[in-house]
Amino acid sequence: MSTSQQTDPLIGRLVDGRYRVRARIARGGMATVYVATDLRLERRVALKVMHGHLSDDSVFQSRFIQEARAAARLADPHVVNVFDQGQDGDMAYLVMEYLPGITLRDLLREQRRLTVPQAVTILDAVLTGLAAAHKAGIVHRDVKPENVLLAEDGRIKIGDFGLARATTANTATGAQLLGTIAYLAPELVTRGTADARSDIYALGIMLYEMLTGEQPYKGEQPMQIAFQHATDSVPRPSVKNPGVPEPLDELVLWATERSPDDRPVDAREMVTRLREIERDLGITPVVTRTGPIGIVRDDAAATGELTAVLPASATGPTTTMDEVDNATRLRRATARRRSKGGWVVAVVLLLAALAAALGWFFGSGPGSLVPVADVTGMSFAEASDRLAQDSLVATEQGENSLEVAAGQVIRTDPPSGARVDRDAAVTVFVSLGPAEAIVENLSGKPEAEARGILESLVIDVAPENTTYFTDSPAETVVAVAIRPAGAAEDGSQDVQCNEGCTVHQGDAARLSISLGPVPDVVGQSEGKARSDLEGLGLIVADPSQTESSDSIDEGRVIRVIGKDDGSPLAPGDTVTLVVSTGPQLFEVPDLVGMTLAEARQTAADQGFTIDYDDRWDAFPDPFTEVESQNPDEGERKRKGTVISLRIAAAL
Repeated sequence: MSTSQQTDPLIGRLVDGRYRVRARIARGGMATVYVATDLRLERRVALKVMHGHLSDDSVFQSRFIQEARAAARLADPHVVNVFDQGQDGDMAYLVMEYLPGITLRDLLREQRRLTVPQAVTILDAVLTGLAAAHKAGIVHRDVKPENVLLAEDGRIKIGDFGLARATTANTATGAQLLGTIAYLAPELVTRGTADARSDIYALGIMLYEMLTGEQPYKGEQPMQIAFQHATDSVPRPSVKNPGVPEPLDELVLWATERSPDDRPVDAREMVTRLREIERDLGITPVVTRTGPIGIVRDDAAATGELTAVLPASATGPTTTMDEVDNATRLRRATARRRSKGGWVVAVVLLLAALAAALGWFFGSGPGSLVPVADVTGMSFAEASDRLAQDSLVATEQGENSLEVAAGQVIRTDPPSGARVDRDAAVTVFVSLGPAEAIVENLSGKPEAEARGILESLVIDVAPENTTYFTDSPAETVVAVAIRPAGAAEDGSQDVQCNEGCTVHQGDAARLSISLGPVPDVVGQSEGKARSDLEGLGLIVADPSQTESSDSIDEGRVIRVIGKDDGSPLAPGDTVTLVVSTGPQLFEVPDLVGMTLAEARQTAADQGFTIDYDDRWDAFPDPFTEVESQNPDEGERKRKGTVISLRIAAAL
């Protein structure tokens, strides 16, 4: 055992009370893979342990769990099986099928260029596995020779299925990035989006490499290769290898079209075409065997493959299993005749051994175990009854969930499909529905901060805001409306959360944002006021209303009339300007012929004042008479105007 193996703290450790770590297979930038023994099922497995810096990343863990579940749903002989996923303390791990053998990358390193039958056989198997995934709506995203496993027993499988999406470019080393980008579809380079057709592109590049011994695009930097994927067309393999048949040339060009719409829609369509080519060329995919397993090595990180056990040296070209010739058949027939006399003893011994084996199998061996039924979506009572049918005891545990309705089973521990002892306890996790979330008072906070707070509480914030003109500063929150998940979209069930409230994760929120106050246009000319308000998106009614004013000059705005209910204005609302016609005018009364006292009283009653020679105050009022006035009777003047009187002695 190497020094690195001896110093690895996981060697010999029991992970999660079930997996005994035996030896390290490989180490890469994302994880380390070990050979382990599943003590519960007594089988050898590959245990993939995430590196500590990734295990601490909650976003990565969430994606890792989702992708592990997606990969576990795939049941195809050409896909590496995912058995289990879990967390042991701060260590996240994945349990996969253990496949001794080599990768397609190892075979290409040794042989450089594959024969046409070899390439067709491997492509047929990989396409079959991908077709099952695409049918299930799963995209691999990292198809390359490092992820194609050639097992010792002849099986060909695609590994790390669906797990590429759990990592980001920031977790890849330069060599790993170069290894992945060589198979990157143009739409991933230009738009960052991928679907089944992106896997098809990678398969086309891989087929080109198998047939020619090299990749179509080369460069020292990843961006150089990515640029070629986005701008160039893959050449025909026959340019490098004249022995490539034209149908395979066309298959490579079809799979590597730069536009996804011009490629096969998924692996099923491509494998249908491949089978036609196989028939036309007279090629039948054959089961191949790799050489014996050598020493486990630690440099698998250079290839990016973390699933297979690699031999110490390449195995060379694969060979088909030997046919049984006539001489061998004759020797076997002779041996059978010689042993015919002892067949009775053999049968008796065989039956005894069979009985003992059956007794062990069903008494204390694997036959004594029962599989955990899939009870997801059931109520706890239904799940308990179903597990009881297999002599298992259900224990209920609540768990919040955004996806599963309250009262329905989310999952079980041990998971469905796991084999356990009869009468074992199975924890049934029942959905409590979305978790509660407490929203603080967001009034007055900047829009960006309020959005961040709501999104951190797993509340979906509408991209469009409701906006109003208010006295609050512009771009700050003035109101928050929460719509419970599943509620009608007409707003009838919205909850106003202006000063904080308690809601649930998965609810939706809409923010009302202040546009600042409507500018004060009082005293402005009608044209200027109209221009300013319309510039804010308000509609100004035409014509304006008019009103006299003693304090506002004629043609100037007295006030703005908004909504009837006084609610805040928003862009698109209609307002009306009230424009001054100047002060109100009244007719000057006729004071001529009145006494001084009568003239004073009459003028005061109608809002006017009088001016006269005050020496007449010394005369008795009956001896005074208004002789003339200015302004004259009937002229229109504003209230408060002074009427000058000329007084004479009454005769």
